[in-house]
Amino acid sequence: MEVTKLNDRDFQITKEAIKVEEVMNKVMDRNAGAVNCFIGTVREMTNGKKTLYLAYEAYVPMAEKKLAEIGEEINQRWNGARVAITHRIGSLDISAIAVVIAVSTPHRHDAFEASRYAIERIKEIVPIWKKEHWENGEQWIGDQLEKNSYAEKPIKEEGES
Repeated sequence: MEVTKLNDRDFQITKEAIKVEEVMNKVMDRNAGAVNCFIGTVREMTNGKKTLYLAYEAYVPMAEKKLAEIGEEINQRWNGARVAITHRIGSLDISAIAVVIAVSTPHRHDAFEASRYAIERIKEIVPIWKKEHWENGEQWIGDQLEKNSYAEKPIKEEGES
């Protein structure tokens, strides 16, 4: 089984708008028969509440390490896969791009599966927090799976931005 060597710059947390084509170009491969690009955006309505904007924060060094870990997991599960993931932090307006996951594989089925795997793993293991701002209030969402909530802002490590 061929395992693709990962590049740390393929797994990023950014405060800037994500350029989808740049993320996709990181996984382009002459041996790929498919490139799947998942784009997660900020939606307006969540559980019947109108969202004004979202604020994302992350423990950046660990978040990038965990994104790379997901890339390694994908490399081991899907032969010939190449992966790049970029997640945005900061204040994001409705329809803004929050995450881009690009996966190339020799066969399309694997590209779809690996992309789905990546977004689910991000929600499970990457230290990124989301605060939803609505017309009538706001709330920190405790985890990406949205099973827990925080009453207050999560505590950040010293040196984080």
